[in-house]
Amino acid sequence: MSPTKPDVHDYVQLFRQYGGELSGLYRATDDNRYALLFEQVVRLLVRPSPFNLRLPDTFRMTARRYRDGHQPTVARLREPANRNFMLCELYDLIMLKGGLAVQREDRSGRDAPA
Repeated sequence: MSPTKPDVHDYVQLFRQYGGELSGLYRATDDNRYALLFEQVVRLLVRPSPFNLRLPDTFRMTARRYRDGHQPTVARLREPANRNFMLCELYDLIMLKGGLAVQREDRSGRDAPA
């Protein structure tokens, strides 16, 4: 992965694999289906990139602590409700920081005649 990665496209592509629209995920308090997505997002968040630096430090710090096995963080994020809430908040933020534009570009590219 290059020093400019991950970028907004990487996050949008990852979220798309899980159905795209995740803004209501916080309601899935005991839904463990997104545990792998959480692990994948953590791996993206801990990578240094210009895009990640535009994200609030709380997301990046939480991801680093989780990856490093910080016991209070791991214990808190063992609960699906807490993981899902974090994913939901990050999804909304990614959409605001360029994800919606990426989705529009992708749609317009698919709608263009071949």
